[in-house]
Amino acid sequence: MKILFVQDTDWIKRNPIQHNHLLERMVLRGHEVRVIDYPILWKEDESRKLFSKREVYKISRILKGAEHMVIRPPILRLPLLDYVSMLFTYKKEIKNQIKEFKPDVIIGDGILTPYIAFTHAKKSEIKLVYYCIDLDYKLIPFGFLQLVGKMLESKNMKKADMVISINEMLRDYTIRMGADPKNAIVIRAGIDSKRYDPKVDGSEIRKKYGIGKNDFVLFFMGWLYHFSGLKEVAMELAKTKNKDLGIKILIVGEGDAYDSLQNIINENGLEEHVILAGQQPFEKIPEYIAAADVCMLPAYNNDIMRDIVPIKMYEYMAMGRPVVSTKLPGVMKEFGEGHGISYVDKPEDVLWKALDLAEKNKLSEEGANARKFVEKNDWEKVTDEFEGSLEIV
Repeated sequence: MKILFVQDTDWIKRNPIQHNHLLERMVLRGHEVRVIDYPILWKEDESRKLFSKREVYKISRILKGAEHMVIRPPILRLPLLDYVSMLFTYKKEIKNQIKEFKPDVIIGDGILTPYIAFTHAKKSEIKLVYYCIDLDYKLIPFGFLQLVGKMLESKNMKKADMVISINEMLRDYTIRMGADPKNAIVIRAGIDSKRYDPKVDGSEIRKKYGIGKNDFVLFFMGWLYHFSGLKEVAMELAKTKNKDLGIKILIVGEGDAYDSLQNIINENGLEEHVILAGQQPFEKIPEYIAAADVCMLPAYNNDIMRDIVPIKMYEYMAMGRPVVSTKLPGVMKEFGEGHGISYVDKPEDVLWKALDLAEKNKLSEEGANARKFVEKNDWEKVTDEFEGSLEIV
């Protein structure tokens, strides 16, 4: 099977998510995969070139032997005008790929790139699959464009022959947006049970960042949105830092809230208590989780987070770590009660719930419950389901 995957974000620099895991496994199963992505982090490029060049990569990020082609069409590097330029450069690239690569199926994630691809693929009778992991229009940084984004996202779902969501709440969302309920399915995220193993040793990570043997570590990884709740957790810790609770917050990732977090650290004397580790290599992530006592998802219950289940939740749980999360409906529906996740009302409560678990000696028990719950979500089984769905679409 020839698969063309198109998305509105960076395939190479952003942390690997469901797509990377599934498609690299599809490559190992003999399928041919090409990806068209968008360099969402172009503002960080120090070259400052006004117009980027077309780039082609041959990479794998997770699995050896799973190399696949990633194509990045040129864009005009100016806010808003980058979207306008995509209407021309991405249209040209997609038409060329349809003509030369002749994909059997096009899978789209996002808004603009899938919209361009689906519009032109319909003429070629290629099967179309929309893959939903977020409320994408809510992530558009320009508020006045969100209504347009919502309209295009809805069109993508209506055009698709199949809509795949990663949890039940998102499936409900896609149906509200116009997806055909008969063709809207759920394929959940998976875990690599060998890579994410509770036996992984995190002592070197603790040593690297000066974390003592008796320190209590709260961990978060992922893109640092302002609504991630991390600033609130840090400020709550600032109120208690003089009580010598031995608490450390270890944060892996980059993003919009990084500078704000750094300011909170500097202004409140939290340099020894909050560690911003930045983005780390994918292969090192299990060690970072292993360095933690409790993992956290302190996000706001807003329109963006309400229905989703971040893949980090599965990875936290696979490592046998208890998780403290705010009461996000998608997460609560996915994992329920008694499976290693404790729920709190607001981000500030995460710190106290984590300490409560430790004081009650519940960390090992809750961590074991978490691991047991996600063990059935092995990536190979999930890929079986994904592959079978593409064959019958």
